[in-house]
Amino acid sequence: MTRAALKFIVSTLMALQAFGVISIAQADPPQLVHPVDCVLGETCFIQNYVDHDPSPDYADFSCGPLSYDGHKGTDFALPSLEVMMSGVSVLAAAPGVVSGVRDGMPDQEFNEQNAATVQGRDCGNGVAIDHGDGWVTQYCHMKQDSVAVTLGQRVTTGETLGQVGLSGRTQFPHLHISLRQNERVVDPFRPDPKTTNCAPSPQTLWKSPTKYVPGGLIQVAFAPGIPQFKTIKSGMAAHPKLPAQAKALVLFAYGFGSRAGDSVILEIIGPQGNVLTHTEILEKTQAQYFRASGRRTPMGGWLPGVYHGKVEVLRDGVALDSGAATVLIQ
Repeated sequence: MTRAALKFIVSTLMALQAFGVISIAQADPPQLVHPVDCVLGETCFIQNYVDHDPSPDYADFSCGPLSYDGHKGTDFALPSLEVMMSGVSVLAAAPGVVSGVRDGMPDQEFNEQNAATVQGRDCGNGVAIDHGDGWVTQYCHMKQDSVAVTLGQRVTTGETLGQVGLSGRTQFPHLHISLRQNERVVDPFRPDPKTTNCAPSPQTLWKSPTKYVPGGLIQVAFAPGIPQFKTIKSGMAAHPKLPAQAKALVLFAYGFGSRAGDSVILEIIGPQGNVLTHTEILEKTQAQYFRASGRRTPMGGWLPGVYHGKVEVLRDGVALDSGAATVLIQ
């Protein structure tokens, strides 16, 4: 075939495509694996999804509140700073070529005092991977000095990119992963922007089915008093053992995705039966929250033995999640 003939064929195809007579097939979007080495619902959870509401309000793909205005990715969160410090790997969700890398930013909660150091670098430490045909995944908030790949490196699905961290504009340890095609944000849970109902999407870009969880418990544990929220988030609030003369016996529940009207029922059962049953009605929708209830130590101290704590979260009168914990008093 002569060069002139080839040029004629190409120009004809382009003209036909422009008039909608034919379409040139694009490469299929990448099929993604979960980008964190954890078990959803056990050692990690999804805190936020892509914001599908174009107004100043926000909504995730199921019309729920697990997002915030302008959020462009999916947040895979860890239960505590302690877990983050132990090292949790970030994995390549699909094969491709590393097209961007940043490391060296400190792990710290974003606040007014450090806002200037984060300006323009909201993603923190991170990696971008080019999957071809304009498809790119971006991985944000990775741990300082953990990035394990270099610019131009080809990576395979599941290859370690680094570790989950707390760098950039964030207030809890998590991996933010975003998917884009030619700079257009694509939600892997609902990749077709034309589907706008609140039901689960029949098409996703996840290789393994990922059930939408509208909220639940992160931790249930005992403490000798009502702990501070920062102590709970650090992972250092739980006490598996307490002395009989501890100041108090407190059960706390740490959760995510609350909605106004949710009920949190806390119950403590000791060697001689019920110690406490308390119900809290949550007044507002929150990304994360905690509730606690307990009893001051009685005269003479607590009876030695194992005490059981139970927590149940109800939404519209239906069980949303439950958890349990024990403490040994001696």
